[in-house]
Amino acid sequence: MSDAFTVLWTHDTCRALRKAGRVGERPPVAFSGIHSSLPRWSRARAGDEVYALHVNRCEVFVVSRMRVLDLERRDCCGAAPDTWQDPTYPGHADWSMLGAGGCGAQAVHVDATPVRFDVPLPGELLTRLTWRNLRGQTRGLKHVVDGRLERSAGLQGFYRLTPESADELAGVVDSRSAN
Repeated sequence: MSDAFTVLWTHDTCRALRKAGRVGERPPVAFSGIHSSLPRWSRARAGDEVYALHVNRCEVFVVSRMRVLDLERRDCCGAAPDTWQDPTYPGHADWSMLGAGGCGAQAVHVDATPVRFDVPLPGELLTRLTWRNLRGQTRGLKHVVDGRLERSAGLQGFYRLTPESADELAGVVDSRSAN
């Protein structure tokens, strides 16, 4: 059984995606790291889904839904760097803004929906979203006031969704891709 996770893409990441003209394109790769600026995808496995979220003006958007293919370095990644000055993943330079240069960056190959910034999560959904840890404990999203997210701290990281929340996020993405 596959799991679903969320990861928060920062303003800098989303700005870089726009500037590079990646809106409407499907990322073939994302990056996992060992620092809070690039959350570790260590619990993700092939077949899992990851929802890249972005918060802008207290509204939460689904930027892309990614199905994990593998967490291995492939030929498409390019040669491993010889020195710290060399690019870590030269084969994925077009998508480096997703964290290729991050601390301990590891390529995560994905099958993703196109990058977009027009899929907001309804405010009432924010109050129902829940995540669960490895011990089965669940938590909701704090700082939701009148359907708006006042602080994004609860989204910063890589978190496993409950199956019900994963279904609701899938429903939002699927209904928007039909438009």
